[in-house]
Amino acid sequence: MTFNQPQTLKAIADIIGAKYIGDENFPVLGTNEIHMIKPGEIVFVNHPKYYDKALNSAATIILIDKEVECPEGKALLVSDDPFRDFNKINTHFTRISNFKEELHDLEVGDGTSIHPSAVIGNDVRIGKNCHIFPNVVIGDRTIIGDNVVIQSNTVIGGDAFYYRKLNGNFDRLISVGNVVIENNVEIGNSCTIDRGVTDSTRIGEGSILDNQIQIGHDTVIGKKCLIASQTGIAGCCIIEDEVTMWGQVGIASGLTIESGTVLLAQVGVNRNLKKGTYFGPIAEEFRDYLRKEVKVKNLK
Repeated sequence: MTFNQPQTLKAIADIIGAKYIGDENFPVLGTNEIHMIKPGEIVFVNHPKYYDKALNSAATIILIDKEVECPEGKALLVSDDPFRDFNKINTHFTRISNFKEELHDLEVGDGTSIHPSAVIGNDVRIGKNCHIFPNVVIGDRTIIGDNVVIQSNTVIGGDAFYYRKLNGNFDRLISVGNVVIENNVEIGNSCTIDRGVTDSTRIGEGSILDNQIQIGHDTVIGKKCLIASQTGIAGCCIIEDEVTMWGQVGIASGLTIESGTVLLAQVGVNRNLKKGTYFGPIAEEFRDYLRKEVKVKNLK
């Protein structure tokens, strides 16, 4: 998330009541998760296992639960609960409405048709010649390009599935990102595309989604991808251009699928994949799978 205007280290520390280490006028441009972080942004870390990763990341402000040596050119915010305070910062700069109030700032391009039963959140941009079917829900801050089709009962911009366990309960990391759908995308019935936590979930130009597909937060789908029904893609994945996924593919979080890859039906992906054709509950090259099947049959 990028702030509307740059903040100072002291101003952010005052919002959350945290100690700061660094120049009080150190510039702070926004917040982000570790896999999306850019210079000038805050990242949070609340476990020693990940201290080095956060301190050595592109983040220049680290919200951390222990006072440690501050890397040169960076600043620290020391908090007893970085997860909680990351939520405080994000919601301080982003209004969360969740359809509880009418605050519409809606832009709709020429030639776009939106069925009266569709529900649209705040600060939404929809381009030209789009077709929004009945019962579609479009969450806050969503950006939709030109010539986009979104069929019935699809939800764009639901909250990310991102929790921690606290005192025996689950505590949500609040989603202040959005969804960006580029030009010439078609999305089928009953799909769910979660907004980014602090950045964008993105569907690339010309991609086609079948019915009943789940796409997790901060995932980026490339251009001209073809995704069949009941596919589930976890958060923070990168699906490069012209990837084809057949029915019931499942992809674990944080993975990258190289351009031109084909995932056959019911493939389970647990690692990054280079270009190829894959099959099986744990993805393997389709030709390797067939050779193995022949060997097994020859044992009989």
